[in-house]
Amino acid sequence: MINELSSEQKRRRALALAVIVAAYVLSFFQRFAPAGIAQDLAAAFQTSAASLGALAATYFYVYTLMQLPTGVLADTLGPRRVLLTGGFIAGLGSVGFGLATSFEAAFVARTLIGLGVSVVFVSMLKFISVWFEERRFASIVGISMLLGNIGSVFAGSPLSWLAGHLGWRRVFVGVGVLSLVLGALAWLLVRDRPPADGPAKATPRLDRTAILGALWQVMKNRATWPAVFTNAGLAGSFFAFGGLWATPFLIQAWGMTRVSATQHVSLLFAGFAVGCLLLGALSDRLQRRKSVVAASALLYGLIWLALIAGVTAPPFVSYPLFALMGVMTASFTLTWACAKEVNPPQLAGISTAFTNMGGFLMGALLQPAVGWVMDLRWKGEILAGVRLYAPEDFRWGLALIALSAWLGALAAWFLHETRCRNVWKESP
Repeated sequence: MINELSSEQKRRRALALAVIVAAYVLSFFQRFAPAGIAQDLAAAFQTSAASLGALAATYFYVYTLMQLPTGVLADTLGPRRVLLTGGFIAGLGSVGFGLATSFEAAFVARTLIGLGVSVVFVSMLKFISVWFEERRFASIVGISMLLGNIGSVFAGSPLSWLAGHLGWRRVFVGVGVLSLVLGALAWLLVRDRPPADGPAKATPRLDRTAILGALWQVMKNRATWPAVFTNAGLAGSFFAFGGLWATPFLIQAWGMTRVSATQHVSLLFAGFAVGCLLLGALSDRLQRRKSVVAASALLYGLIWLALIAGVTAPPFVSYPLFALMGVMTASFTLTWACAKEVNPPQLAGISTAFTNMGGFLMGALLQPAVGWVMDLRWKGEILAGVRLYAPEDFRWGLALIALSAWLGALAAWFLHETRCRNVWKESP
Protein backbone atom coordinates (compact mmCIF):
# COMPACT_ATOMS: atom_id res chain seq x y z
CA MET A 1 0.00 0.00 0.00
CA ILE A 2 1.54 3.34 -0.99
CA ASN A 3 1.72 6.31 1.32
CA GLU A 4 -0.88 9.06 0.98
CA LEU A 5 0.40 11.51 -1.63
CA SER A 6 0.19 15.27 -1.47
CA SER A 7 -1.58 17.27 -4.18
CA GLU A 8 1.77 18.22 -5.73
CA GLN A 9 2.92 14.58 -5.74
CA LYS A 10 -0.33 13.50 -7.39
CA ARG A 11 0.17 16.19 -10.04
CA ARG A 12 3.69 14.98 -10.75
CA ARG A 13 2.43 11.39 -10.79
CA ALA A 14 -0.15 12.30 -13.43
CA LEU A 15 2.45 14.17 -15.50
CA ALA A 16 4.85 11.23 -15.37
CA LEU A 17 2.09 8.82 -16.37
CA ALA A 18 1.17 11.13 -19.26
CA VAL A 19 4.73 10.88 -20.62
CA ILE A 20 4.69 7.09 -20.32
CA VAL A 21 1.29 6.87 -22.00
CA ALA A 22 2.55 9.11 -24.83
CA ALA A 23 5.42 6.66 -25.36
CA TYR A 24 2.83 3.89 -25.28
CA VAL A 25 0.90 5.68 -28.04
CA LEU A 26 4.01 5.45 -30.23
CA SER A 27 4.57 1.80 -29.34
CA PHE A 28 1.04 0.95 -30.48
CA PHE A 29 1.49 2.98 -33.64
CA GLN A 30 4.70 1.13 -34.47
CA ARG A 31 3.11 -2.22 -33.68
CA PHE A 32 0.24 -1.85 -36.14
CA ALA A 33 1.67 0.57 -38.71
CA PRO A 34 2.49 -2.17 -41.29
CA ALA A 35 -1.25 -2.82 -41.69
CA GLY A 36 -1.92 0.76 -42.81
CA ILE A 37 0.90 0.78 -45.36
CA ALA A 38 1.11 -2.92 -46.25
CA GLN A 39 0.58 -2.22 -49.95
CA ASP A 40 3.27 0.51 -49.90
CA LEU A 41 5.79 -1.77 -48.18
CA ALA A 42 5.08 -4.63 -50.59
CA ALA A 43 5.66 -2.29 -53.54
CA ALA A 44 8.72 -0.54 -52.06
CA PHE A 45 10.61 -3.73 -51.19
CA GLN A 46 9.04 -6.12 -53.78
CA THR A 47 8.17 -8.71 -51.11
CA SER A 48 6.15 -11.90 -51.05
CA ALA A 49 3.44 -12.33 -48.43
CA ALA A 50 5.77 -14.43 -46.28
CA SER A 51 8.56 -11.83 -46.48
CA LEU A 52 6.15 -9.03 -45.67
CA GLY A 53 4.96 -11.06 -42.71
CA ALA A 54 8.55 -11.56 -41.57
CA LEU A 55 9.24 -7.81 -41.83
CA ALA A 56 6.23 -6.98 -39.69
CA ALA A 57 6.89 -9.87 -37.30
CA THR A 58 10.47 -8.93 -36.42
CA TYR A 59 8.94 -6.31 -34.10
CA PHE A 60 7.08 -9.08 -32.29
CA TYR A 61 10.07 -11.42 -32.09
CA VAL A 62 12.29 -8.91 -30.35
CA TYR A 63 9.34 -7.66 -28.28
CA THR A 64 8.75 -11.22 -27.06
CA LEU A 65 12.39 -11.78 -26.19
CA MET A 66 12.54 -8.49 -24.29
CA GLN A 67 9.51 -9.01 -22.06
CA LEU A 68 11.29 -10.93 -19.31
CA PRO A 69 14.42 -8.74 -19.37
CA THR A 70 12.16 -5.69 -19.24
CA GLY A 71 10.26 -7.11 -16.28
CA VAL A 72 13.57 -7.72 -14.52
CA LEU A 73 14.87 -4.24 -15.36
CA ALA A 74 11.60 -2.60 -14.31
CA ASP A 75 11.76 -4.43 -10.97
CA THR A 76 15.44 -3.56 -10.39
CA LEU A 77 16.61 -0.46 -12.28
CA GLY A 78 13.15 1.13 -12.37
CA PRO A 79 11.00 2.51 -15.22
CA ARG A 80 12.87 5.82 -15.52
CA ARG A 81 16.17 4.45 -16.86
CA VAL A 82 14.45 1.79 -18.93
CA LEU A 83 12.17 4.30 -20.67
CA LEU A 84 15.06 6.64 -21.47
CA THR A 85 17.05 3.88 -23.16
CA GLY A 86 14.02 2.47 -24.99
CA GLY A 87 12.98 5.87 -26.32
CA PHE A 88 16.35 6.50 -27.90
CA ILE A 89 16.64 3.04 -29.48
CA ALA A 90 13.10 3.20 -30.88
CA GLY A 91 13.74 6.71 -32.22
CA LEU A 92 16.86 5.64 -34.09
CA GLY A 93 15.06 2.58 -35.46
CA SER A 94 12.09 4.58 -36.72
CA VAL A 95 14.32 7.11 -38.47
CA GLY A 96 16.28 4.23 -40.01
CA PHE A 97 13.08 2.55 -41.20
CA GLY A 98 11.95 5.72 -42.91
CA LEU A 99 15.31 6.05 -44.69
CA ALA A 100 15.75 2.34 -45.57
CA THR A 101 16.43 1.68 -49.25
CA SER A 102 16.55 -2.13 -49.04
CA PHE A 103 14.54 -4.88 -47.40
CA GLU A 104 17.52 -5.83 -45.25
CA ALA A 105 17.94 -2.28 -43.93
CA ALA A 106 14.22 -2.05 -43.20
CA PHE A 107 14.40 -5.39 -41.37
CA VAL A 108 17.21 -4.16 -39.10
CA ALA A 109 15.43 -0.85 -38.45
CA ARG A 110 12.17 -2.61 -37.65
CA THR A 111 14.08 -4.80 -35.19
CA LEU A 112 15.44 -1.69 -33.45
CA ILE A 113 11.92 -0.27 -33.26
CA GLY A 114 10.68 -3.43 -31.59
CA LEU A 115 13.63 -3.42 -29.19
CA GLY A 116 13.05 0.18 -28.18
CA VAL A 117 9.29 0.12 -27.66
CA SER A 118 9.31 -3.32 -26.01
CA VAL A 119 10.15 -1.74 -22.67
CA VAL A 120 7.25 0.72 -22.53
CA PHE A 121 4.34 -1.50 -21.57
CA VAL A 122 5.91 -3.40 -18.69
CA SER A 123 7.47 -0.17 -17.40
CA MET A 124 4.01 1.40 -17.46
CA LEU A 125 2.54 -1.53 -15.53
CA LYS A 126 5.35 -1.31 -13.00
CA PHE A 127 4.84 2.44 -12.58
CA ILE A 128 1.09 2.01 -12.06
CA SER A 129 1.52 -0.90 -9.63
CA VAL A 130 3.92 1.18 -7.51
CA TRP A 131 2.24 4.58 -7.68
CA PHE A 132 -1.46 3.59 -7.56
CA GLU A 133 -3.62 1.56 -5.18
CA GLU A 134 -4.02 -2.14 -6.02
CA ARG A 135 -7.81 -1.92 -6.22
CA ARG A 136 -7.44 0.66 -9.00
CA PHE A 137 -4.83 -1.26 -10.99
CA ALA A 138 -7.09 -2.64 -13.74
CA SER A 139 -8.99 0.63 -14.10
CA ILE A 140 -5.82 2.75 -14.39
CA VAL A 141 -4.32 0.28 -16.85
CA GLY A 142 -7.57 0.38 -18.84
CA ILE A 143 -7.55 4.19 -18.99
CA SER A 144 -3.87 4.21 -19.95
CA MET A 145 -4.51 1.68 -22.71
CA LEU A 146 -7.52 3.63 -23.94
CA LEU A 147 -5.27 6.64 -24.40
CA GLY A 148 -2.34 4.60 -25.65
CA ASN A 149 -4.50 2.96 -28.27
CA ILE A 150 -4.80 6.29 -30.03
CA GLY A 151 -1.56 5.13 -31.62
CA SER A 152 -3.21 2.05 -33.08
CA VAL A 153 -6.07 4.16 -34.44
CA PHE A 154 -3.49 6.43 -36.09
CA ALA A 155 -1.91 3.33 -37.66
CA GLY A 156 -5.07 2.75 -39.72
CA SER A 157 -6.83 5.35 -41.80
CA PRO A 158 -4.82 8.40 -40.59
CA LEU A 159 -1.49 6.73 -41.47
CA SER A 160 -2.82 5.71 -44.87
CA TRP A 161 -3.89 9.31 -45.50
CA LEU A 162 -0.55 10.74 -44.32
CA ALA A 163 1.37 8.21 -46.39
CA GLY A 164 -0.57 9.31 -49.45
CA HIS A 165 0.22 13.01 -48.86
CA LEU A 166 3.64 13.04 -47.19
CA GLY A 167 4.96 9.59 -47.97
CA TRP A 168 5.29 6.81 -45.41
CA ARG A 169 9.03 7.43 -45.06
CA ARG A 170 8.60 10.97 -43.75
CA VAL A 171 5.99 9.78 -41.28
CA PHE A 172 8.39 7.29 -39.72
CA VAL A 173 11.22 9.81 -39.53
CA GLY A 174 8.90 12.22 -37.70
CA VAL A 175 7.74 9.53 -35.30
CA GLY A 176 11.38 8.67 -34.62
CA VAL A 177 12.20 12.24 -33.61
CA LEU A 178 9.17 12.30 -31.31
CA SER A 179 10.34 9.06 -29.69
CA LEU A 180 13.72 10.64 -28.90
CA VAL A 181 11.98 13.59 -27.24
CA LEU A 182 9.78 11.32 -25.10
CA GLY A 183 12.81 9.35 -23.96
CA ALA A 184 14.37 12.55 -22.67
CA LEU A 185 11.12 13.62 -20.97
CA ALA A 186 10.90 10.25 -19.21
CA TRP A 187 14.29 10.88 -17.64
CA LEU A 188 13.26 14.35 -16.53
CA LEU A 189 9.76 13.62 -15.20
CA VAL A 190 9.38 9.93 -14.26
CA ARG A 191 10.34 8.69 -10.80
CA ASP A 192 10.56 5.01 -9.94
CA ARG A 193 8.62 5.13 -6.65
CA PRO A 194 6.67 7.52 -4.45
CA PRO A 195 8.58 9.37 -1.72
CA ALA A 196 8.92 7.09 1.29
CA ASP A 197 8.82 7.98 4.98
CA GLY A 198 12.30 7.96 6.49
CA PRO A 199 15.56 7.42 4.60
CA ALA A 200 15.28 6.82 0.85
CA LYS A 201 15.73 3.22 -0.25
CA ALA A 202 18.58 2.38 -2.57
CA THR A 203 17.89 1.01 -6.01
CA PRO A 204 17.88 -2.82 -5.84
CA ARG A 205 21.02 -4.44 -7.19
CA LEU A 206 20.82 -6.79 -10.14
CA ASP A 207 21.11 -10.27 -8.59
CA ARG A 208 21.01 -12.92 -11.31
CA THR A 209 20.36 -15.73 -8.86
CA ALA A 210 17.44 -13.90 -7.30
CA ILE A 211 16.06 -13.00 -10.73
CA LEU A 212 16.16 -16.58 -11.98
CA GLY A 213 14.59 -17.72 -8.74
CA ALA A 214 11.81 -15.15 -9.13
CA LEU A 215 11.19 -16.19 -12.72
CA TRP A 216 11.08 -19.84 -11.71
CA GLN A 217 8.62 -18.98 -8.95
CA VAL A 218 6.30 -17.39 -11.50
CA MET A 219 6.71 -20.21 -14.02
CA LYS A 220 6.12 -23.06 -11.56
CA ASN A 221 2.93 -21.43 -10.35
CA ARG A 222 0.22 -23.36 -12.22
CA ALA A 223 -2.19 -20.44 -11.83
CA THR A 224 0.08 -18.34 -14.08
CA TRP A 225 -0.23 -20.49 -17.20
CA PRO A 226 -3.93 -20.04 -18.07
CA ALA A 227 -3.28 -16.30 -18.23
CA VAL A 228 -0.29 -16.91 -20.52
CA PHE A 229 -2.26 -19.10 -22.94
CA THR A 230 -5.28 -16.81 -22.91
CA ASN A 231 -3.04 -13.87 -23.71
CA ALA A 232 -1.28 -15.87 -26.44
CA GLY A 233 -4.48 -16.87 -28.21
CA LEU A 234 -6.38 -13.60 -28.00
CA ALA A 235 -3.56 -11.06 -28.25
CA GLY A 236 -1.61 -13.10 -30.80
CA SER A 237 -4.55 -13.31 -33.18
CA PHE A 238 -5.26 -9.60 -32.76
CA PHE A 239 -1.64 -8.61 -33.38
CA ALA A 240 -1.34 -10.78 -36.48
CA PHE A 241 -4.60 -9.60 -38.03
CA GLY A 242 -4.68 -5.95 -36.98
CA GLY A 243 -0.91 -5.58 -37.27
CA LEU A 244 -0.66 -6.66 -40.91
CA TRP A 245 -3.25 -8.82 -42.63
CA ALA A 246 -6.51 -6.94 -42.01
CA THR A 247 -6.02 -4.29 -44.70
CA PRO A 248 -4.85 -6.65 -47.48
CA PHE A 249 -7.68 -9.05 -46.60
CA LEU A 250 -10.35 -6.36 -46.82
CA ILE A 251 -8.95 -4.96 -50.07
CA GLN A 252 -8.22 -8.16 -51.97
CA ALA A 253 -10.72 -10.63 -50.45
CA TRP A 254 -13.67 -8.37 -49.66
CA GLY A 255 -13.08 -5.94 -52.53
CA MET A 256 -12.92 -2.76 -50.43
CA THR A 257 -11.09 0.41 -51.39
CA ARG A 258 -7.98 1.29 -49.43
CA VAL A 259 -9.84 4.09 -47.66
CA SER A 260 -12.68 1.82 -46.57
CA ALA A 261 -10.30 -0.95 -45.50
CA THR A 262 -8.19 1.32 -43.32
CA GLN A 263 -11.35 2.80 -41.82
CA HIS A 264 -12.32 -0.71 -40.74
CA VAL A 265 -8.87 -1.22 -39.22
CA SER A 266 -9.08 2.09 -37.36
CA LEU A 267 -12.51 1.08 -36.08
CA LEU A 268 -11.07 -2.25 -34.91
CA PHE A 269 -8.41 -0.39 -32.94
CA ALA A 270 -10.88 2.17 -31.61
CA GLY A 271 -13.11 -0.66 -30.39
CA PHE A 272 -10.11 -2.23 -28.71
CA ALA A 273 -9.25 1.05 -26.99
CA VAL A 274 -12.79 1.47 -25.69
CA GLY A 275 -12.89 -2.19 -24.67
CA CYS A 276 -9.74 -1.79 -22.58
CA LEU A 277 -11.47 0.88 -20.53
CA LEU A 278 -14.91 -0.74 -20.38
CA LEU A 279 -13.81 -4.28 -19.60
CA GLY A 280 -11.24 -3.14 -17.05
CA ALA A 281 -13.84 -1.01 -15.27
CA LEU A 282 -16.45 -3.78 -15.53
CA SER A 283 -14.05 -6.32 -14.05
CA ASP A 284 -13.19 -4.03 -11.14
CA ARG A 285 -16.86 -3.19 -10.55
CA LEU A 286 -18.01 -6.82 -10.58
CA GLN A 287 -14.92 -7.92 -8.67
CA ARG A 288 -14.47 -10.66 -11.26
CA ARG A 289 -11.72 -11.46 -13.76
CA LYS A 290 -12.40 -14.93 -15.18
CA SER A 291 -16.07 -14.50 -16.16
CA VAL A 292 -15.42 -11.21 -17.98
CA VAL A 293 -12.50 -12.66 -19.97
CA ALA A 294 -14.23 -15.97 -20.77
CA ALA A 295 -17.47 -14.43 -22.03
CA SER A 296 -15.68 -11.84 -24.16
CA ALA A 297 -13.24 -14.39 -25.59
CA LEU A 298 -16.10 -16.67 -26.61
CA LEU A 299 -17.79 -13.90 -28.58
CA TYR A 300 -14.45 -12.96 -30.14
CA GLY A 301 -14.00 -16.53 -31.35
CA LEU A 302 -17.50 -16.54 -32.88
CA ILE A 303 -16.67 -13.35 -34.81
CA TRP A 304 -13.65 -15.09 -36.29
CA LEU A 305 -15.85 -17.91 -37.56
CA ALA A 306 -17.88 -15.26 -39.41
CA LEU A 307 -14.76 -13.71 -40.94
CA ILE A 308 -13.47 -16.94 -42.45
CA ALA A 309 -16.88 -18.22 -43.54
CA GLY A 310 -16.30 -16.95 -47.08
CA VAL A 311 -19.22 -14.50 -47.11
CA THR A 312 -18.48 -10.82 -47.81
CA ALA A 313 -20.29 -8.69 -45.24
CA PRO A 314 -22.08 -5.50 -46.38
CA PRO A 315 -20.87 -2.20 -44.82
CA PHE A 316 -23.77 -1.96 -42.34
CA VAL A 317 -22.58 -5.31 -40.94
CA SER A 318 -18.80 -5.09 -41.41
CA TYR A 319 -18.30 -1.76 -39.62
CA PRO A 320 -20.06 -2.72 -36.36
CA LEU A 321 -18.55 -6.22 -36.61
CA PHE A 322 -15.02 -4.82 -36.60
CA ALA A 323 -15.85 -2.44 -33.74
CA LEU A 324 -17.30 -5.30 -31.68
CA MET A 325 -14.31 -7.46 -32.51
CA GLY A 326 -12.01 -4.79 -31.11
CA VAL A 327 -14.02 -4.48 -27.90
CA MET A 328 -14.04 -8.23 -27.28
CA THR A 329 -10.33 -8.57 -28.06
CA ALA A 330 -9.60 -6.18 -25.20
CA SER A 331 -10.45 -8.95 -22.74
CA PHE A 332 -6.87 -10.19 -23.00
CA THR A 333 -5.71 -7.08 -21.15
CA LEU A 334 -7.20 -8.54 -17.97
CA THR A 335 -4.74 -11.44 -18.14
CA TRP A 336 -2.02 -9.14 -16.78
CA ALA A 337 -4.08 -8.53 -13.66
CA CYS A 338 -4.87 -12.27 -13.48
CA ALA A 339 -1.16 -13.12 -13.52
CA LYS A 340 -0.17 -10.33 -11.15
CA GLU A 341 -2.81 -11.33 -8.61
CA VAL A 342 -1.74 -14.99 -8.35
CA ASN A 343 1.95 -14.19 -7.84
CA PRO A 344 3.93 -12.32 -5.15
CA PRO A 345 3.29 -8.55 -5.33
CA GLN A 346 7.02 -7.79 -5.55
CA LEU A 347 7.14 -9.82 -8.79
CA ALA A 348 4.53 -7.72 -10.58
CA GLY A 349 6.96 -6.80 -13.36
CA ILE A 350 8.16 -10.34 -14.02
CA SER A 351 4.71 -11.96 -13.81
CA THR A 352 3.06 -9.48 -16.18
CA ALA A 353 6.02 -9.59 -18.57
CA PHE A 354 5.96 -13.38 -18.67
CA THR A 355 2.24 -13.33 -19.43
CA ASN A 356 2.73 -10.67 -22.07
CA MET A 357 5.24 -12.87 -23.89
CA GLY A 358 2.48 -15.24 -24.93
CA GLY A 359 0.64 -12.78 -27.16
CA PHE A 360 3.74 -11.35 -28.80
CA LEU A 361 5.26 -14.75 -29.48
CA MET A 362 2.02 -15.93 -31.06
CA GLY A 363 1.77 -12.76 -33.13
CA ALA A 364 5.36 -13.18 -34.29
CA LEU A 365 4.66 -16.76 -35.39
CA LEU A 366 1.32 -16.05 -37.05
CA GLN A 367 2.24 -13.08 -39.25
CA PRO A 368 4.75 -14.92 -41.47
CA ALA A 369 2.84 -18.22 -41.16
CA VAL A 370 -0.29 -16.67 -42.67
CA GLY A 371 1.82 -15.24 -45.50
CA TRP A 372 3.50 -18.61 -46.06
CA VAL A 373 0.14 -20.36 -46.45
CA MET A 374 -1.03 -17.65 -48.86
CA ASP A 375 2.17 -17.94 -50.93
CA LEU A 376 1.60 -21.69 -51.28
CA ARG A 377 -1.75 -20.97 -52.93
CA TRP A 378 -0.68 -17.88 -54.95
CA LYS A 379 -1.42 -18.14 -58.67
CA GLY A 380 1.32 -15.71 -59.81
CA GLU A 381 -0.79 -12.57 -60.33
CA ILE A 382 0.95 -9.21 -59.77
CA LEU A 383 -0.38 -5.66 -60.05
CA ALA A 384 1.88 -2.58 -59.69
CA GLY A 385 4.55 -4.71 -58.03
CA VAL A 386 2.14 -6.14 -55.44
CA ARG A 387 1.11 -9.80 -55.36
CA LEU A 388 -2.60 -10.46 -55.74
CA TYR A 389 -4.19 -13.25 -53.71
CA ALA A 390 -7.60 -14.87 -54.13
CA PRO A 391 -10.20 -14.74 -51.33
CA GLU A 392 -9.65 -18.47 -50.75
CA ASP A 393 -5.93 -17.81 -50.20
CA PHE A 394 -6.77 -15.38 -47.42
CA ARG A 395 -9.32 -17.75 -45.88
CA TRP A 396 -6.77 -20.53 -45.56
CA GLY A 397 -4.17 -18.18 -44.12
CA LEU A 398 -6.53 -16.50 -41.68
CA ALA A 399 -7.75 -19.90 -40.46
CA LEU A 400 -4.50 -20.04 -38.47
CA ILE A 401 -5.45 -16.80 -36.74
CA ALA A 402 -8.94 -18.12 -36.01
CA LEU A 403 -7.41 -21.21 -34.36
CA SER A 404 -5.33 -18.93 -32.16
CA ALA A 405 -8.44 -16.98 -31.13
CA TRP A 406 -10.17 -20.19 -30.07
CA LEU A 407 -7.08 -21.30 -28.14
CA GLY A 408 -7.40 -18.13 -26.09
CA ALA A 409 -11.14 -18.63 -25.61
CA LEU A 410 -10.58 -22.17 -24.33
CA ALA A 411 -7.74 -21.20 -21.99
CA ALA A 412 -9.87 -18.42 -20.45
CA TRP A 413 -12.09 -21.04 -18.77
CA PHE A 414 -9.08 -22.22 -16.75
CA LEU A 415 -8.18 -18.80 -15.32
CA HIS A 416 -8.03 -18.54 -11.53
CA GLU A 417 -10.70 -16.17 -10.19
CA THR A 418 -8.94 -13.67 -7.92
CA ARG A 419 -11.90 -11.35 -7.22
CA CYS A 420 -9.59 -8.44 -8.06
CA ARG A 421 -7.15 -8.93 -5.19
CA ASN A 422 -3.80 -10.59 -4.75
CA VAL A 423 -4.45 -14.17 -3.65
CA TRP A 424 -0.87 -15.40 -3.56
CA LYS A 425 0.24 -16.89 -0.28
CA GLU A 426 3.71 -18.15 0.45
CA SER A 427 3.78 -21.88 1.15
CA PRO A 428 4.70 -22.73 4.76
